[in-house]
Order: sequence, then C-alpha cells, then structure tokens
Amino acid sequence: MPVLQKNAKHSKKISLVTLLTGLVSLSVVLTVTILLISFYQSKKEALIHTTLTLNHTSALKMSHTIDALIKSMRSSLQHSASIFSDMHTMNADEIHAKLELIRRTNNYFNSITVVDETGLVQSVSPESIGTAGIYLRTEAAKTVLALKKPYISVPYMTANSKRLVVLISEPIFDKGGIYRGFIGGTISLHEENILNTILGSNPTDELGSSFYIVGSDGHLLFHRDASRIGEDISANPAVHKLIQGQSGYEQIVNLRGQTELAAYVKVPENDWGVVVVSHISVVYEQVNRDIQRVLLYTLPPFLLLMLVVIGLARKVARPFVSLADLVSKAGREEIEFSEGKQHWNREAELLTRAIRFTLNDIKKQTDQLAHDARTDPLTGLTNRRTLEETMQKWIIEQIPFSLIMMDLDRFKSINDTYGHQSGDEVLKHFAKMISSSLRPEDVSSRFGGEEFVVLVSHAGLEEAYQVAERIRHALETSSNPIGHPLTVSQGIAHYPSHAVSAEDLMYVADEAMYKAKRSGRNQTVIAEVSEPC
Repeated sequence: MPVLQKNAKHSKKISLVTLLTGLVSLSVVLTVTILLISFYQSKKEALIHTTLTLNHTSALKMSHTIDALIKSMRSSLQHSASIFSDMHTMNADEIHAKLELIRRTNNYFNSITVVDETGLVQSVSPESIGTAGIYLRTEAAKTVLALKKPYISVPYMTANSKRLVVLISEPIFDKGGIYRGFIGGTISLHEENILNTILGSNPTDELGSSFYIVGSDGHLLFHRDASRIGEDISANPAVHKLIQGQSGYEQIVNLRGQTELAAYVKVPENDWGVVVVSHISVVYEQVNRDIQRVLLYTLPPFLLLMLVVIGLARKVARPFVSLADLVSKAGREEIEFSEGKQHWNREAELLTRAIRFTLNDIKKQTDQLAHDARTDPLTGLTNRRTLEETMQKWIIEQIPFSLIMMDLDRFKSINDTYGHQSGDEVLKHFAKMISSSLRPEDVSSRFGGEEFVVLVSHAGLEEAYQVAERIRHALETSSNPIGHPLTVSQGIAHYPSHAVSAEDLMYVADEAMYKAKRSGRNQTVIAEVSEPC
C-alpha cells in the first residue's frame, strides 16, 4: 500500500521531459517574438538615420556645387562689369557687340542686361527680350540701383516677357569710381537654365530621395515638378529653418501632410537652400521586406531547432534515471561506469574549441609574419625583397613594365633640421602620395632610406613619365608634415627597352635618377634608350 501511494504521488509530478519541452517551446516562441520586435525597431531607426545621413551628405555636395557655380557666375559678371567701366563713352552698337560676345562665351545666364545709373537699359542679349531703351521699374532693378553693390534677387516676374527669373548683378564703376549702373544676368526658372543642366539630370536616386532648391525667401527655384517652380513653401519646416540660417536633418511633415526624412543645407554664397527628402514610406516598405525575409530565413531553422531540442531533452532526461539507479545502488554494490557513455560530457567540445582557437591563432600569427616579411614597417609599402621578387616574376613572364626610381631631395637636411621623427612622417606622407597615384596592378616599394621604387605594369616610358610627374607634382603642391615644399628626383627605365635583367634595369633607372639630381633636382628623367644590357 505505501508503494502504491508513492507511485500515485509521483504520477502527479511534472516529468523532466515535459518541463524541458515546455521551456524550450516557450523560449523559442518568445525569442522569435522579441527578435522580430527588436529587429523591426532597430532596423527602422537605422534606416531612418542612414537615410537622413545620406540625404545630408547629398545636400552638402549639392550646396558646394551651387556655391561654386554662383561664385563662378559672379566672377564672370565682375569681369564683364570691368569691360563696361567706360560705357558712357561707348555707342549703342559697341555696348551691344560686347554684351553679345559675353553671353555667347558663357552659358551661365538666359539673358544679360547692361543698365545705366538711371535705370535705362543700354543693351540686352538676346535682343528678343525687348527691353533695350526701356527704363526698368521692377523691385529687383530698383533695389540693385539703390544698393550699388552685388545683388542676387528673389524670384520675380519680368514685365515684358512675363518670365519668372532670378537676377544676379554686379555694379559698374568708371575709372574715377563713379557709379555708372550695373550688369545683370538672369536665370529663367521655367526655361532651360544652368541649374537644370547641372542638377536636373538625376532628380531622384535609387532610394527614392529627391531634392529641391529654394531661394532666401522660401520660393522654389528648382524642383523635379517644373509646375511648382516659383511656389512659396516657406512654411515647410525644413525651409523655415533654412530661412532662419540653420542647416541639419530631421523627420518632418511637409505642406501636403506627408512625413519625410529631410536634410537641408544653406548655400553660403547666396543664402539659397538645398533640401533633400525621402518619403518615410520608403523606410517602412524596406523594413517590412526585411521582416518578411527574416521570417522566411529564421522560422524554419527555429522550428527545426525546437524539434531537435525536444528530442535532445528526451535524451538528456534518461541519464537522470540512470543516475538515480546508481545512487540507489551506492553502498550496496560496486558501480562501474561504461566507457561508451563518456562521450556525453562536454570535454570533447571544449577540446575542439581549444584546438580550433589555437589553430586560428597560429594562422593569424603566420599570416602576420608573412605580411611583415613583405612589407616596410614604416610606410606600409612593399619592401625591397618583394620588389625584387615581383621584378623577377614579370621578367620570367615577359611582362613589359617601367621602373621609376625616386629619391626625396635633401632628405638628410630634413632629418637634421626637423628631427628623425619628422623625417619618418615625411616618408609616410610620400608613401601615401605614391599609393594614391597608382593602379591596383602597379607595385610601390620603399627601396631603402629615402629611396622608393614604382613598377608600372604594361606601361611604356611616356605613360610611366606621366605617372611619375603626377606623383612629383602632388608631393610638391600638397601640405606635408614639415610645412615646407617637398621635392623628389626621379629616373625612369623600361623593360625590355633598357635592360633585360632586374639588376641592370635598376642600374639604368638609378643613373637616370642621379642625372635628375645633377640637373637641379625636382624633375623626372627618362633613361636614354640604347642596346639592352
């Protein structure tokens, strides 16, 4: 009777197999749920941040482009204004001829106008504009005449041609400093113009981002929808901040109630603004696609894992029964452990991990040693040994190439004046100049001290000379660690034109380099072609 009662009590307990199966099932379901929620949030935030960052980068680039364009346009007008400094002594034909020549020699403006100090249009190009001999009464013209300074207008409608234009002007002063009027170039916003030419080729990128340009008053100057040009969008949050002189990026709601990821940057030269936007729906669509992809890829493995773990749980439960039997037998009989059951412990896995770790560590050390054996530790370029091996290999394979021998001019004086640490920085700086000027198939090497060697694969003397000159010019004109110009003397030899062995080719290039030294340094000398050595 006591035995029956004990068995009845045991039957009411939850078995280890059931407990493990339930825990594993619950863990898998919770893990998948948490994973999807976390993935959705993190992916959405990451995509929003990435999109905003990319949009800001694009806006910065376009801002720089427009800034450079406006500076060029102003420079062109300044030069043109100097031409008309004595226009009060010119007749109408002379003024028009010069103005026509100016317009035809650049494509910045849709029209160019010369106006005297009274507001009378002396000449306009093209003549079809029809304002020659007319007094300008627009607010833009009045402002220009009153300011007597360079000016960029907000968009306005011309009286004669009814065109929506932006006026860029420069004052005209005679040699005595007396104000004689202004020369103004107009950008017609609804016609083909310089903005369309430079910016209009790709208004939307592959991520769905688009951009528009606004004036200092919030009117659209450029938009992929041409019908919106001239529209006042100053109430747009991004445009409103541009008007206040701010730049940045954020999530906004536009004037049509749509949520957008907007980046906005001011153009320094003229207070225009560049706005790059992406619709938030693009982000959600991408996140949803990623969630579907995650489900597609992760649910089957998770289901398989759950089945495997359930099977393992059943198998893991068996040793507990055996352990209970062994404990019950302890003290009553001798217990022997079977050799075959030892594989269930974790030592084999730990040993496998240890061996794997050791092998990976040995491989890393071997790879590092091999890299160190082929690389100059200071500059990161290949060393002399690697250079010689490459030359021998190319010669055996009969690959034509040019060799450029380089030697930094007066490097010893750099070490003596600035110290060896600065000298090392100069060597590293020069190595970067070399690497950035070469193709992937070319080889650059530190030959020793301040001497460097470049192998230009499949290149004749002329091509190698262009490479050498590019490096020499880059070194001479770039900023460097010592703050004073650096120069290099270079000699060029060609295989097989100058020599058919590596040693002879090095000798020929070295002689050419020393010839450059003797000829005044800071130059490149091509070795004279004679019978190959």
